[in-house]
Amino acid sequence: MSVQDAETWRAIHGRALWRSQTLFVVIDRRDEATEIRVERSDLETTIGELVAGCFNDPIKVISFNTLEHWMKDISTDVAGEIRARCDIDGVTLPDYLSDFVESHT
Repeated sequence: MSVQDAETWRAIHGRALWRSQTLFVVIDRRDEATEIRVERSDLETTIGELVAGCFNDPIKVISFNTLEHWMKDISTDVAGEIRARCDIDGVTLPDYLSDFVESHT
């Protein structure tokens, strides 16, 4: 790759790297000594995976944007949304989410 090609690549792709994007991190407890952080770029996907049981024992959901320099614990908002979806669908809250929802609502 020539120097000019490299500069063109950086000019095109560099903008994408600096584009503002909010990320969502689910902190999931695997066992008493292990917590993992799972990152997603879409809140709808994050909520869908929580409802689908893709996490073992979710503890917290955090949104952050490194370009704008902010972060926020959105666990209460996510727990409320999960409860609302269960109510709308007429289903009971899944056992694997009950601790998360109860501790954040």
